[in-house]
Amino acid sequence: MTTIVQPWKKGYKVYFCDDAKAGKIKHVGTVELEETSKGMRPSEFFVRRPGTSHAEKTPTKEFITVLRANGPIKLTQTMPAFQDFLRGMQLSWETTTLCRTCLFDDRITPLTEETRIRCGQEYVCLDCAKRELRRELGHIKHLGKRTQLHIENLLEEYRDLDMVLAILQPESLDTKKTMFDRLEAHDQTPTERIENLPLPRKFVDLCGVETLMPAQQRAVESGLLYGKDLLVVAATASGKTFIGEMAGLKNYIEKRGRMLFLVPLVALANQKYDRFSEKYKSVTQTSIMTGVSRVNLPETRPVGNRGAGGGIVVGTYEGMDNLLRKGMPVSNIGTVVIDEVQMLEDPERGHRLDGLIARLKYVAPKAQFLYLSATIGSPNLLAKKLNAALVSYADRPVALERHLIFTEKDGKIPFIKKLVFEEFNKTSSKGYKGQTIVFTNARSRCHTIAEAIGGMAAPYHAGLTSQERRAVERQFEEGKLACVVTTAALAAGVDFPASQVIFDALAMGIDWLSVQEFHQMMGRAGRPDFHDLGRVVVLAEPGVSYSRETKLTEEEVAIQLLKGDMEEVSPVYDIEETSEEFAANAITCRGREADIITVGNSMVGVGDDPIQELLKHKLVRKSGGFLELSPLGKVMAEHFIGMERLLEIDKLVRVMDDPLEMIAELFCMEEEREKEKRRVDRRSTEKKESAWIGDKKASAKPDSEPAWVVKKKEIHAVEKHAHDDARRKKAGSRKLRREEDEVEVAKPPRRASKEMEDRVERKKREASQFIPPPKRKQREGTGPGVSGKGSKTGSSGDPVNIIEGAVDLRRAGKYDEALKILGNYVADNPKDSRALVELGKVYDLRNERDTAYLCYQKAAAANTQNREAIDRMNAFLIGITVDIDNDAADSGKQPAVVKKKKE
Repeated sequence: MTTIVQPWKKGYKVYFCDDAKAGKIKHVGTVELEETSKGMRPSEFFVRRPGTSHAEKTPTKEFITVLRANGPIKLTQTMPAFQDFLRGMQLSWETTTLCRTCLFDDRITPLTEETRIRCGQEYVCLDCAKRELRRELGHIKHLGKRTQLHIENLLEEYRDLDMVLAILQPESLDTKKTMFDRLEAHDQTPTERIENLPLPRKFVDLCGVETLMPAQQRAVESGLLYGKDLLVVAATASGKTFIGEMAGLKNYIEKRGRMLFLVPLVALANQKYDRFSEKYKSVTQTSIMTGVSRVNLPETRPVGNRGAGGGIVVGTYEGMDNLLRKGMPVSNIGTVVIDEVQMLEDPERGHRLDGLIARLKYVAPKAQFLYLSATIGSPNLLAKKLNAALVSYADRPVALERHLIFTEKDGKIPFIKKLVFEEFNKTSSKGYKGQTIVFTNARSRCHTIAEAIGGMAAPYHAGLTSQERRAVERQFEEGKLACVVTTAALAAGVDFPASQVIFDALAMGIDWLSVQEFHQMMGRAGRPDFHDLGRVVVLAEPGVSYSRETKLTEEEVAIQLLKGDMEEVSPVYDIEETSEEFAANAITCRGREADIITVGNSMVGVGDDPIQELLKHKLVRKSGGFLELSPLGKVMAEHFIGMERLLEIDKLVRVMDDPLEMIAELFCMEEEREKEKRRVDRRSTEKKESAWIGDKKASAKPDSEPAWVVKKKEIHAVEKHAHDDARRKKAGSRKLRREEDEVEVAKPPRRASKEMEDRVERKKREASQFIPPPKRKQREGTGPGVSGKGSKTGSSGDPVNIIEGAVDLRRAGKYDEALKILGNYVADNPKDSRALVELGKVYDLRNERDTAYLCYQKAAAANTQNREAIDRMNAFLIGITVDIDNDAADSGKQPAVVKKKKE
């Protein structure tokens, strides 16, 4: 039997343990000592025996007898008086560490360096520490099971209860206690000097680089400078952009073709355009290709040398794809760089990027393709699908600290403010101040946080004009801003040299971030040319969720993202996505069926073949080995929509003539579908939960519904019938009105927002300015030629030859010449329906869609049997509906007509 002694009140508590039963306490006693002539001796001894609740006074001689008869004596700490007593009795002892909390419960738990947990000024066992932790967390409601498990894992990892509580209940910010982990930087191995590489001397002099970074070295060793297609996966700030520059400029200078550098967002395209324009202006011109808003406002008008004519073309995916989807020539391409290729996994844009890559491979089969990414799962599999060699470099050039803090929403902004200014007051060894990017989930929240921080912070999101965004970018780069607050949606386009990244929210809208997106955003912290250390701070609110469709809470998502592994890029497309890409491929391949199939098969993702559905709805027509798209079919490609949405809008076009009203109708239809989906999900969830109830309770159902439920359903049925009846009448009146006047111009909606009304009216005014007015008849022989010597554009020329000549010019890409010929001809022949259609096509190709619509409208008025004119009018209305809807979504402003229809 082992005897354990620890200080207790004025004396000592003594535990007599049964060694045969793993330290189980057999008796518990208390003893007091007093000084005698013979030394320290026991004065009182009480023992509580098994089965009793009170201690009995026992002769002190029995205590000494037990000590002599039993096994080892262990003291929980240094006790001079008791040690003197043991010396006097000639008894030996040893010191041990036990969990004091367990001793209070009459349990013996030895502690070692590996098992003890620090709790204040003492140590306790893991079980007692967990019990204390749960007690402290009792006030935090809805704490997820994953979070509880993670917190207990933290306790085992840190071995310090106070440190874990500092993460969960931070009264003040102590980053030493909140660190989740640290990703260490790695020493860079010696690399090649750039002057020793087979690069043109002109590029070497301009690039401003002396030696390669490790990722760049590996790319060179993998055949970068010899035309090899590569997938480069390396951390942010590892020099991926320069990999593209080396190959692209080498191929251009050596006459192998121009460089396309494609990125996901306009903000990133602007940054690359500015950088390349300045850096390589003595080598070639840099141009930019980005999507443009349909609404022609000065503040949304993009700046820069626009077009695809430069030796370096920087563009967004959609900006470049827009050219291919319109059948415009993209020639002399030597290098294609796809930045942020992990966007292939994006649920909304992934299929478009996949199709774009396939189409570029078709139009530029000899070009070198480089795919760049910082975050991608199973890169070896993706490299195989892209038919590219993999270059992977996982080491970070700058160490990265990752912190996790659990806090309520009201506590987030004070923490953010403190962290931002702490970082801005630091200066790195390179001489740069620390700057911060804050990611949140809503544009309004961007402004709230920026205003709370003050003048040293600015919001940055897609709702700002391009000029406003560029002003923020310039201020940040010049070090005038301590912080930029942006949405997660712009994560791929925020290329600011920040040392710190803070997550105010872990969602994009109401959807949780994926592991890829989180790593992409996290990688923005720490640049080797600017900073010595990067820091990521995740502020998670326990129990909060942004959507009813997920049971995960923010703190659970935080842990999942910090620990998660990225998934393989293996997208699967539905009929909506495959039909859109099929239409785009058909235009790029000029309708050649074999080529369309080849391009489709080269895509990374898989999906159902849409050809039968497209034929069924007469969106495609087969003719020999060719597939011809109808005007509506072309809308799918040109306006980036799939078959299902196209057919939805086409139905509305037949009964409505106002794009804004169609948008409102589409919005309400979408909302109804979402509600129905949630209802179905809720029913399935309730069924699953009911399975846990006992058989008797689960099977017990009321014989009939309560009277109030029946009444409510009856009222709802009557209201729905009245609403449907009103909609049918309204649709019928619109249809009748269209039959009476097929070419009636769309009217602004009732009570639409002033802004949207202005947009519609502005388009009409702009359109009316482009139709050439009737001209005075020229003297014979004085008009400009059509195509070739001696041909006339006046009414004296052969109309068929004039129109065919203009068509040939249009097909050759000579839009200005075709426009001049057709404009003169239509001025003299304003009722020629075919000429008006061809004139509309030219305006269409010049992106002057409003004018094109007016041409189709006049063509339909001149000849009501001209199906092409009518189809193109409908296609225009569908296109403008989609474009205005997208503009409204991008700006975050919902048209007033949508709000009214919802009411």
